[in-house]
Amino acid sequence: MIILPKRPIFAGESPYGAPQLNVPVCLNVNENPYAPSESLVQDIANAVADAAKSLNRYPDRDFPALRDDLAHYLADEAGVTVAPENIWAANGSNEVMLHLLQAFAGPGRTVVSFAPTYSMYPEYARDTDSTWVAAPRAEDFQLDMSIVRSVLERERPAIVLLASPNNPTGTALPQDQLAEILEIAQETGPDTGTASIIVVDEAYAEFRRVGVPSALELLNANPHLVVSRTMSKAFGAAGLRLGYMAASQEIVDQVRIVRLPYHLSALTQAAARAALRHRAALRGQIAELRASRDRLAADLSGLGLAVAPSDANFVLFGTFSDRHAVWQGLLDRGVLIREVGPKGWLRVSVGTPAENATFMAALKEVM
Repeated sequence: MIILPKRPIFAGESPYGAPQLNVPVCLNVNENPYAPSESLVQDIANAVADAAKSLNRYPDRDFPALRDDLAHYLADEAGVTVAPENIWAANGSNEVMLHLLQAFAGPGRTVVSFAPTYSMYPEYARDTDSTWVAAPRAEDFQLDMSIVRSVLERERPAIVLLASPNNPTGTALPQDQLAEILEIAQETGPDTGTASIIVVDEAYAEFRRVGVPSALELLNANPHLVVSRTMSKAFGAAGLRLGYMAASQEIVDQVRIVRLPYHLSALTQAAARAALRHRAALRGQIAELRASRDRLAADLSGLGLAVAPSDANFVLFGTFSDRHAVWQGLLDRGVLIREVGPKGWLRVSVGTPAENATFMAALKEVM
């Protein structure tokens, strides 16, 4: 019998992933429910066909054209000017995060976040042999600044991961709190005189409510701040796998050291640039999803349920004495949502109006 040299750190672990089931209504992974328009599909097809003509050559490993397009998009969406050289992209924001931990965390260093939050964060730490520390959030899922200060000063993390809007709660991080965290983090890094890098994960930023600012507004004044985004959600391009970050030149340069050669294919670059050309058409769709989210939250509140205020394209609701029974009851009726987050809570992604109506009807039956 041959025994493989498995790493002890992976003992008992299983691959990450939400359930993928063939049901009529899938509202469990926070996807944009609307398929790409025919014009976008055709634009992507043309762009990919053109890129395919030179597939015998390696892609541009620093993809300046895509970075320039992303810079223009951030200026449109957030009203913040970011130089193209201060942007980096990868195969989903997951790879962006992994690059950051490879560059700045690792053995003997700590990564901090505040739970409940995105369930992949501890896996990034595990995969880079970093120490993972998750401190608690307050009962309303916001950050308790006294706890934040205490944890940063005690743990001296290399990286602090803050999702805003937070997943699975949907809560946004107030800008004054972020400014305070950035100030605290100036000297809480792993070595004397170093800062902790604050990573604000804005995967759902486009869905934030009017008046809620982006962390990008604090970027220029804080070289230890990273703002991560993705095209998976608002762009309806989850299958594209394109995430990106905005950061200081020094951080981008460190990430370029650890990235694999030619990590972003020519086809991905071409498809992403085509999608960015259609960003104006997405604004109406995003506005519709925001309105649907607010109606869904109101409908859930109308059932007497607790609902976390959401700036994302999903809603966390509860509480249930047996949330799995509710989840299963919905699944039995053809509706798949996510059993995730604090005990007693469930998360539903915003779907089309018809999908939302089906979910609400099923939930009423289950309750």
